[in-house]
Amino acid sequence: MNREFSLAGLLRLRQIQQDQAASGLARARSRSSSMRTREAAARRELAATDEPISGSASLRAIAAARSSSHSMLADLQNLGKIAETEEAAARSEFIAARTRSVGLEKLQARHHAEVTTEDLRVEQSALDEIASTLWHRDEQQVKS
Repeated sequence: MNREFSLAGLLRLRQIQQDQAASGLARARSRSSSMRTREAAARRELAATDEPISGSASLRAIAAARSSSHSMLADLQNLGKIAETEEAAARSEFIAARTRSVGLEKLQARHHAEVTTEDLRVEQSALDEIASTLWHRDEQQVKS
């Protein structure tokens, strides 16, 4: 039996791909979280505007500001949806990369177990041979 796992190179490649997918997922989660935070802050700002209206000019300014804020909020919502979609895609990519790695990791574990079993079998054979040799020598000494 070959002591080295023959698919070790492929396993390393799969683990690198898994690490890259994990970092991509982390970046996507960060962007999505950032978008949710920005949207929540914009909603708080929009709800907190209780400025006194002193005339028609200030009413028009407030209306323009609210309109602009609503437009910004809609843009943030769209960006949030895009970020969530990217996060879902990154999650799918990570799951696929992890799935590809798991199969090879299980093969590696099985190979390691077989190598260990073979080593133990060889060691036990050597111990049995030593014990048998000693027993035969002791038997011959008792007879002589």
